[in-house]
Amino acid sequence: MSEPAPTRRLYIKTHGCQMNVYDSERMADVLRPLGYAMTERPQDADLVVLNTCHIREKATEKVYSELGYIKQMKLARQAAGQSMTIAVAGCVAQAEGKEIMHRQPAVDLVIGPQAYHQLPELIARTHRAKGERLSADFAPQAKFDRLGSDRNPSGVTAFLTIQEGCDKFCTFCVVPYTRGAEFSRPMDAVLAEARSLAGQGVREVTLLGQNVNAYGGEGGLAGLARKLARIEGLDRIRYTTSHPADMDEALIEAHGEVEALMPYLHLPVQAGSDKVLRAMNRAHTAESYLRLVEKIRRARPDMAMAGDFIVGFPGEREQDFEATLQLVAEVGYAGAFSFKYSRRPGTPAAALPGQVAEEVKDERLARLNALLDEQQSAFNASQAGRTLPVLFERAGRHPGQLSGRSPYLQAVHVSGPDHLIGQIVPVRIESAAKMSLAGTLALEVA
Repeated sequence: MSEPAPTRRLYIKTHGCQMNVYDSERMADVLRPLGYAMTERPQDADLVVLNTCHIREKATEKVYSELGYIKQMKLARQAAGQSMTIAVAGCVAQAEGKEIMHRQPAVDLVIGPQAYHQLPELIARTHRAKGERLSADFAPQAKFDRLGSDRNPSGVTAFLTIQEGCDKFCTFCVVPYTRGAEFSRPMDAVLAEARSLAGQGVREVTLLGQNVNAYGGEGGLAGLARKLARIEGLDRIRYTTSHPADMDEALIEAHGEVEALMPYLHLPVQAGSDKVLRAMNRAHTAESYLRLVEKIRRARPDMAMAGDFIVGFPGEREQDFEATLQLVAEVGYAGAFSFKYSRRPGTPAAALPGQVAEEVKDERLARLNALLDEQQSAFNASQAGRTLPVLFERAGRHPGQLSGRSPYLQAVHVSGPDHLIGQIVPVRIESAAKMSLAGTLALEVA
């Protein structure tokens, strides 16, 4: 049966992590058969979805601010005889569903991360002005079963969720409370979705999970990567986000043996002080993390490391912060995400003594970022003179320019013909900036 021609307009605003990006894509997928087509302007939409992130306090407040603006759009459409349904999805929806309804009555639906497959039914109920408005229960198996494997990727790269939830209970983190316990999709379902993506021209997949390397399918993440690498047309595999405790020997060996596994690993450490790591409940020490990085680089000598860092965690002294700087200096990062600690209601760290003053957090974050920026610039500069395989993803901002990604996830810009989009082409790197590389095609192309 063919899908109906689009008769309704859908606007989705995505906050936060790559998993939210993936979830937004799947929401668009399940709504397409109902006649919803995407629009880039929320004021034109019949359905507005805010897919939210609860990790940062400011991000949560930004959602409420956005809802205020969208409410005005809804009222304007109603005055013009048109309707608008407002839905809040994601982790803020899971954690603060009732509060959202209380603070912003213009919201019609609150949908937790495991209920996206119920969107068509929930929207129909809303339109009939009856039924449940709040759908936030955890049911990951049902979610993935109902979503199926059919997708419409928009380019040559795609996200692919293989795992959700977290059992680590880091004291600063809301994920165990908003995404639930660790759940892994069956390997057959993941492979089916990957084959579908490859059949539609996707050359690179990024496997997603709150603890993606805790994937529990047969053979773990290493076994999955080896099977994905055998799918015709699928040439590159990445994954994020990892936990050091789940970086097992099989996965490390796979990095040395599976060519499709890209040599760029996001492995958050959060801090370099063992005292702070214990308070965070991170289940690793600075020394064990450093030895793990050494082992990974023995398996894959060109591995580029990326990390996550939190400064100003409760009880962090100057010497604790200095230990973080020392760890960063020893590892040498090609990329990183760094944040000031933000108190999240309901997490154990929110009640810890020794909360660090904001001005101290600001000063420490500035010092950390200066070192991380220096390392990233140095890593990019080290690529000058090398020839790297680049997957071209799209046309660049300038006429005749192409943009793609190196194996190390760096943006690469060259002059070249559009027909190279979707191909992996050798590029001679001529120069480097902090955020990108510039080069020339190493092969003559028509």
